[in-house]
Formats: sequence, structure tokens, C-alpha cells
Amino acid sequence: MNWGISMYKGYTGKILRVDLGTTKTRIQELDQQIARQFVGGSSLATKFLYDETGKDTAPFSPENPLIFMTGPLTSSGVPCTGRHEIVFRSPLTDIFARSGVGGKWGVELKKAGFDGIIISGQADRPVYIFINDGDIHIKDAGHLWGKDTYETHALLQDELGGKVSAATIGPAGERMARIACIAHEGSHARVAGRCGAGAVMGSKKLKAIAVTGTQRIPIAKPDELKALQKEIVPHIVGMAAALSKFGTAGGIMNYEELGNLPHKNWTLSDWKEGAKKISGQEMARTILTGRYSCMHCPIGCGRIVKVAEGPYSLVDGGGPEYESIAALGSNCLVDNLEAIAKANELCNRYGLDTMSTGAAISFAMEAFEKGLINIKDTGGIDLKWGDAAAMIEMVKKIAEGKDIGLLLGDGVKRAAQQLGNNSIEFAVHVKGLEPSYHDPRCFFSQAISYATTNRGACHNGSQSHSCELNNTQPELDIVEPMDKHQVKGKAEFTIKLQNLMCMFDALVMCKFAHASGAIKAGQMLKFLNLVTDFDMDLEEFMLAGERTFNLQRQYNTRLGISRKDDIIHPRFLTLERDRDKLPPIGQLLSDYYQIRGWSEDGVPTPSTIARLGL
Repeated sequence: MNWGISMYKGYTGKILRVDLGTTKTRIQELDQQIARQFVGGSSLATKFLYDETGKDTAPFSPENPLIFMTGPLTSSGVPCTGRHEIVFRSPLTDIFARSGVGGKWGVELKKAGFDGIIISGQADRPVYIFINDGDIHIKDAGHLWGKDTYETHALLQDELGGKVSAATIGPAGERMARIACIAHEGSHARVAGRCGAGAVMGSKKLKAIAVTGTQRIPIAKPDELKALQKEIVPHIVGMAAALSKFGTAGGIMNYEELGNLPHKNWTLSDWKEGAKKISGQEMARTILTGRYSCMHCPIGCGRIVKVAEGPYSLVDGGGPEYESIAALGSNCLVDNLEAIAKANELCNRYGLDTMSTGAAISFAMEAFEKGLINIKDTGGIDLKWGDAAAMIEMVKKIAEGKDIGLLLGDGVKRAAQQLGNNSIEFAVHVKGLEPSYHDPRCFFSQAISYATTNRGACHNGSQSHSCELNNTQPELDIVEPMDKHQVKGKAEFTIKLQNLMCMFDALVMCKFAHASGAIKAGQMLKFLNLVTDFDMDLEEFMLAGERTFNLQRQYNTRLGISRKDDIIHPRFLTLERDRDKLPPIGQLLSDYYQIRGWSEDGVPTPSTIARLGL
């Protein structure tokens, strides 16, 4: 394949378009000006989504594109860049959605000759896409339909060769459960979990996308890039040592102490012994057998666990990380790590987002406790708090769409709307998305992030809580951690970090590089300029992040999103806990809109749109 001499370095310059309805494929040249304005990843994908859809493009319609996009750092060898982004209109929230994922799939796509894939249409039967060094095939997937994601990945490797990497859906995605995910890499599961990407893939009858490639990516300044990599990798390894040793769950006991770890559907504040039993340290002592890394990552936060005997065997593969442990563990009051590992594996196999699944189960446990559902609704499950076996059985019910699981598979907002009886009061979500497991009563910046991040309640929209603990971003004038309950300056602080996270998702780079304190904005910019021939300064770099965030907001305002939707769940505003305070969300939002250049209704003003070139 020709790389396109006129294209910037770091890109293939090619976007693959696949129409599953007609089975036609075509290659689109990537516009250089658009590439510079939006860089890549979910930023570039947002531009395609905004331009090519309207407010009437429904999530499950053939016209809703499923966009897989890499960034300019993908396949460059820059550390922490073995990732890609998936962008679409969410069937869970009905608004803008992005879901990021690691592994090696994105690297293989880039090596196969493409910066991204835009998938439209709907197949008339189950199919999968195979991309091999620029050759594209749409193949029958009848023999894969009904298989779980581990089985599907293994079968595709047998069929296509062991080097192939596959993005797959499981039975939950096939039946279009709105909390279904897209899994990658088989039993070393790397998952695009949030917002129902697997349901969109299932609606297109697309079982998998398998990719492999051998091509090299052109680098603008390869010698200087190698020198910077040699300098930064040992620094990353040192800064992220605890993350390597204990995984993302290594911070659970500290988070519990701070009041950041949710318990019992976000109601309790003291669970020290339980937190200790499900921590990364306990995992390392008991069921951990190894670790793994995404491509080009020196950290290796991935956990390999094994449960060989007992009621929760057999588990052998990717283990649960922090968000999954909080979702399926503490928020359900389950303190059995083996049970959580089993539930995590079932979610990965079935293709369910662990975060939304855990939220749905904790919601159901509270509904069961309040008498709003009964044992007949659950199919015989005595759905009590802390019952590990009941939690696992409910994962199966959700995945298979049986009994109350059919309702829960569409998320807590829809479940509460159907259940009624004031259940909306404990259906914790923002804009339809179940929150990440970081408490906004503990970190006020997360309150703003949950309210305003364009896909809903998501800590990765800003990763700001790390800069309220011990992290800094000096180039952004965040030279020391900000007090977690401080109000003055909090909106501007959060906006800077939201814009920066948009650039992480554009490059595409892992946000643990930020959370660990290892990578700063200036270093990200250096990597970008050495790989491409942009020669950007920090102002243009951060403007690209601001442009992306505002375009995503424009997409949502076109769908009717405004200040009325920029709220956090009442549980976070009315239930004060020990060590926590209630965030003054009204004041924080007004400050936020003013600094963003949005109206009091939360809509980007014409002058802001013009300033950003939108």
C-alpha cells in the first residue's frame, strides 16, 4: 500500500470505510488540515461522527457509524500508546460516546495500513471483517455467532493465523444489551467497555474485526524519538512501580480511607476490612499468577489470575482491575476476591461492561431490599447485599437476558423507568451512564467532570482526582495538588485537565501515564512533534483538546443536551458521608460555563465556536 507522500509523518493517511449493507469497501484519504486540527483517536473520530450524522441518526440504525481510530503515536514505539478509540452514538445514553481500549489491536490496524475504520450499514447475516496488510475481506461469521469472546478470538487465530488480533462481541452484544462491550485479545481481555459499543456492533451483525499487518509507520525524527524514549521509559517504570506490582487495584485501601471507594450503591463510607480483602495487594498474595502489558507499555498493569478450585473456579486469564473490583465488589458489598474474579471473567466472556453490570446489580440489590422486586423477578435468586454467588448468577442473567436481567442489561436508567416506585432515586447515573467508581463527594473536580464530560459520568474525562492527590501538570500551571474540596478555581482546573485528556485520547496514549505522574503535557507534545512534522507549540496542542471537547458538546447540544442535563445524581448531593462534603454543583457549573465560553444554558457561544474554528 502507498503511504501517501504528502501526508504528515506518523499517519498512514488512509481511512477504511466498510458498508456492511452493500459489502462495499473504499479507502478515503485523510485530509491534512483535519488531521492537524483534531490529531487522531477519538478527536478525529468525533469530527467524522459530527459531520456524517444528524439528530435523527438513531444508535441502532444502519446509518450510525462505528468508528475505530488510532492516533499518530500508534505503532511509533512511544511508551503507553498501544491503544485505540471507538466512537459512536450510544444506545445506552442516546448521546455522544467514546470508549478507549488497550492491547495491540490498534497497532496491528496501523501496521495493516489504516489510521481508522468507519463501519456503516447492517449485514443480512453474521459476518466478521478481516484486514491483512491492506487486504480487506468480509467473511461469514455463522460459526462464531453465539460464541463467547475468548472462544471467538481463539477460533479466529486458528482460522487466520496466530498473529491476528481481534475485536469481538459476545452473546450480550449479539442480543444488543445496551451495556455490552467490545473485547480484544481473548483471555488477556482488553475491553472497550463504556456506553454500549458492543450493542452497536451487534446491531450491525458484526461479530469481530480481525487485523494483522507488517508495515512500518514513517517517523519524522526517528533518532531524536529513540533518544527521548530511552530517557523516559526508566522514568515511567519508576513512577508506575506500584501500578506494575499491584495493578490498578493497588490503591483500593487508600481510596477507602479517603472516602473515594463506593460501597453499597454509593451509600456507605466505612468498609476497611472489606477493602483489604479485595485489594491489589491481596490479589498479589493469593490468586495472581502473572501480569501483562499492552503493546509498547513498560508498566504492565494487566493482571493474570487463576482460581483452580472451589465454587468460583475455573478462572484462568485476565483479572479484574480497580473499576471492576469496585463495581462487582465493594458497591455490591461482596468481599470475596475469587468471586469477583469469576464475575469479571464472565463479563469479559459474555461481552459486558463490568462497570455498568456492577451498577445494575447493586441497583437490583437495593430494589430487592426495598421490596420493589422479589425472588420471582430474579428467577429464584435471593439477591441480598454481599451475596457473592447471587452476584455471579445475576451477571449470567444480565448477559443472557433472563428474568430481571433482561431489564438490567439496558442500564440502570431504563431499569428504573420501567420499575417505577421511586427507584430512580437510587438508580445512580448521569445522562444515562453509570458512574466510574470515584466519589464526587470526595473530589469536587469529579463532580464537575461527571456533570459535564460528554459521554456521561466518567473520571477519565478529566483524571483530575490525581491532581487533587499528588499529581501535577506544570505546563498547565498546575504546579501543586489542589485541595479536593476547594471550590475557587476548581472549574478552570478541571477544564484544563479535560482538554488534556482529549489530547491523550487523540494521540492515543494511556491515561495511567498521567495518573502515575510519569508523563506531562510538554512531554506528550515532544512525542507528537518528533513522530509527525507538526512542530506544534503548547498553545496549539491544548487548543486541539479544547476544540475536541467543544465539538463533542456541540454534538450533544444538537441532541438536546443542556444545563438541565449537567447534573449529578441526587445521592451525591443529599447524602453526606464521613470525610466527604456535598459538592456545590450549581456554583461550580456557573463558573465552568463562563470559563468554557458557553451560555448559562451550557451551549457553546458563537464566539467560542468561531475561536475554535468549528
